Amino acid sequence: MGAAIAVALAEDGADVAVNYRKDADSAAEVVAKIEALGPRAKAYRASVDRFEEDQAMVEAVIADFGHIDILVNNAGIASRGQTVEKTDPDELDRVLRIHAYGSHYLSKLVIPHMKKRERGDIVMISSIATELQNAGGAPYNMAKCAIDALALTLAKEVRHHGIHVNIVAPGLVETEMGRRLVKGASGIDDISVLHEHSPFGRVCQPEDVANVVRFFVSERAGYLTGERINVHGGGSAKAGW
Repeated sequence: MGAAIAVALAEDGADVAVNYRKDADSAAEVVAKIEALGPRAKAYRASVDRFEEDQAMVEAVIADFGHIDILVNNAGIASRGQTVEKTDPDELDRVLRIHAYGSHYLSKLVIPHMKKRERGDIVMISSIATELQNAGGAPYNMAKCAIDALALTLAKEVRHHGIHVNIVAPGLVETEMGRRLVKGASGIDDISVLHEHSPFGRVCQPEDVANVVRFFVSERAGYLTGERINVHGGGSAKAGW
């Protein structure tokens, strides 16, 4: 989803700083796609759950681009499908730190720069997991609920500075993580078999999520903050998402 969002914003004219933790090659591919469209792009390595790395990344982005107008908090990992009783405390810590701490850290770091601009936008990529609260997913469910709480709190704190904070909440998306989740939960190797059971005859695509992000940061959403849009086609009970 991060790659699709980065390219979509570039299509709308944004220069893009691409964050990655391990996969430098994939980040370089995204940078190349953006540069082919015309805007500037650069990749920055940082594990978002580490404040010092986030701080260094934001400082580098400001040095390279001069300002930050948009932050998309998209980094995330799945939990392992264990009950609360069987969940390893280290897993809970890791999932919460990536989703919730990382979003808090980066928001904290970019807000002072956004206050200097006419407008700023922070978009949190949440999940319909916050509504479903499926068994075996406590770390992930808790982490995404924390992101929603952060967004709704932050929206009230910064709106008088022209900063908008909104939430995009996908259901199952056809990504690498989505394929792993489906295989782990249902033993399905090919996610495409779920197309016929999904709204509009297909599983949600990364571009569907990216299009909602680009709406939220556009002039068309100039009077919106503290809002949440679910991107799940109305949901699908049969597919279980």
